Amino acid sequence: MKELQGEDLATWVMTHMNEWGDFYESNFKQRHQEYERIWRGQWKNSDKTRESERSKVVAPHTSQAVESAVAEVEEAIYGRGQLFDVEDNLGDAEARDVMVLREQLLIDMKRRKVRKAISEVVLNGAIYGNGVAEIVLTSITERVPASQGAEGQVEVGITSKDRIVCDVMPIHPADFRIDPAATSIDDGLGCGSDNSFVPVHQVQILQDQGIYRDDVHVEAASSREDAKDQGLVRRPENTARVTKYFGLVPRELLDKETIQGDEDPLKEFETEEQPENAGVPADSEYVEAIVVILNGEYILKAEPNPYMMGDRPIVGFAWDTLPTMWHGRGVPEKGYGIQKALDSELRARSDALALTAHPMMGVDGTKMPRGMHPKVTPGRTVITNGNPKDALMPFNFGQVSQISFAQAEALGQMLQMATGAVDTTGVAGSINDNGTAAGTSMSLGAVIKRHKRTLTNFQDDFLIPLVERTAYRYMQYDPDNYPASDFKFNVSSSLGTMAREYEVSQLIQLLQTMSPDSPAYAVLIESIVQNMNVANREEVVALLKQSREVSPEDQQAAQAAQQVAVDVQQGQADALQGQAAESQARAKKYDAESIAIPFKIQNDRIMAISNNLSDGDQDETNFKRRVEVVKLLQTDRKQDIEEDKAGPKAPTQELPATALI
Repeated sequence: MKELQGEDLATWVMTHMNEWGDFYESNFKQRHQEYERIWRGQWKNSDKTRESERSKVVAPHTSQAVESAVAEVEEAIYGRGQLFDVEDNLGDAEARDVMVLREQLLIDMKRRKVRKAISEVVLNGAIYGNGVAEIVLTSITERVPASQGAEGQVEVGITSKDRIVCDVMPIHPADFRIDPAATSIDDGLGCGSDNSFVPVHQVQILQDQGIYRDDVHVEAASSREDAKDQGLVRRPENTARVTKYFGLVPRELLDKETIQGDEDPLKEFETEEQPENAGVPADSEYVEAIVVILNGEYILKAEPNPYMMGDRPIVGFAWDTLPTMWHGRGVPEKGYGIQKALDSELRARSDALALTAHPMMGVDGTKMPRGMHPKVTPGRTVITNGNPKDALMPFNFGQVSQISFAQAEALGQMLQMATGAVDTTGVAGSINDNGTAAGTSMSLGAVIKRHKRTLTNFQDDFLIPLVERTAYRYMQYDPDNYPASDFKFNVSSSLGTMAREYEVSQLIQLLQTMSPDSPAYAVLIESIVQNMNVANREEVVALLKQSREVSPEDQQAAQAAQQVAVDVQQGQADALQGQAAESQARAKKYDAESIAIPFKIQNDRIMAISNNLSDGDQDETNFKRRVEVVKLLQTDRKQDIEEDKAGPKAPTQELPATALI
């Protein structure tokens, strides 16, 4: 670290703030003023392209593009109900603390008009490329009407309570300073606001409250040399230049400053355990601090970062991210060149129309009365000495070419292409015209596609950090209204809400195809409620789970019904087994009958052999031969029986009975 001998904290801070201010003025200030002028439609004399140019037309295309982009982004942010949602990230069975945190945070933000401040931040982001805001803690006295009873009479009075609230204060990009090497609010050396001209009486009020040091004489900066040009906005008189710095400072210089911490009214709201400058080692040469300087030299406040999470009270986002830079790109920058060409086209056409409608006149001075001024005005009579055609002659400049109209229209279309602007009806009009869920989803889907990067930057870099840091401030300084038992929660923005609503639509479509008696029916209903953005979501889910639980009586009845079903199934199984046994017996009978058939045939053959001899005409030799055949057939029969008992055999060719005879 460089030598700090003879340097005080105010000098150190202002040196860095002035260096960062020079970086902004040399790279962005002139362009930002030009973008603001175009958005406001204000004429600039240096825009003249020639001496004869008379028109001061500024085409509204860029202004319309800015307004359209802001309207679309705000519709995506605010158009789906609540600005954000807070959930317990631990899945605790008891999430009551997070429910209270969400509801109280929504109420306080509504009372402090945070939505209005966010709208200004979004507008600054669209014009200049960055939107920045400061989270300011303010001590207020909250008064609530109350009734009191005394001896049967009711009296209406007011109860008051001191508490801390969080305000969101937009910072104009021209007043914001940040380390040029930083790509985010937290990774640079520091950041803050400069050239913020505050009325003198407001600084004095903060001195009286003990927030600022009261040993500093407040002098108006309008009478000093450090009252700098603020662009198109004219600062009121009797204002003081207040510089706020949030970031790392040398620990040695901070320790040298006399800090009136005991007189700070916010001290009484702090918790007992405060972190040792979270994120910075105790032995580091630098420490996170908050420094407020008056008119560039007098310290109004200097203290280590008092917040329990050690974060800086600044949140900001880039409309379009530029690589390796914190500064972003806004809407006017995208179409700046086309806007300038369009303005030149319109001014040239206006000047041409003026010359065509009111042409210059050539006058013959010898034919005009002495002392007469030949000025042509509507309804005027000009006296000439002779034929007027010979005395007066208008110069013919021709007509305005129709090509110029087509060229201007083409430039307007090009500017819309460059900026991504839509027509003036905007998304809200399309949603109102088509009120169906499908139409709404399609319209919002188109918004997200056009402004995907902007919405992502706003969500990740601005809204979620804003809600988290605001919630931590309330937990630290207002535990009565924010009784959170744990400090771990998840914040989802409106974009996450839109994603959940799309999921809900898909679940509803699936639910319509399912019977209410299906086991998955109750699970789908619970999933739908879990994704809905309703205040009593947890209570509804608990009731659904309770309705799914089975009572002991219902459980016993279900068991009895299950036992009856088992008995019925057993009886059916026994009946089927009996039928199977009967079928097996019948099959054995059929097998035995099929085996006996060949034997019957052989018996019939034997009977035929023995019976076809004629009485009285028997030949002994023939008879013996037939007896041998019968014996042979009997032997074959016994062999077949034995083989049937042993198993099936290959079929053999059977000789006809006549061949044996």
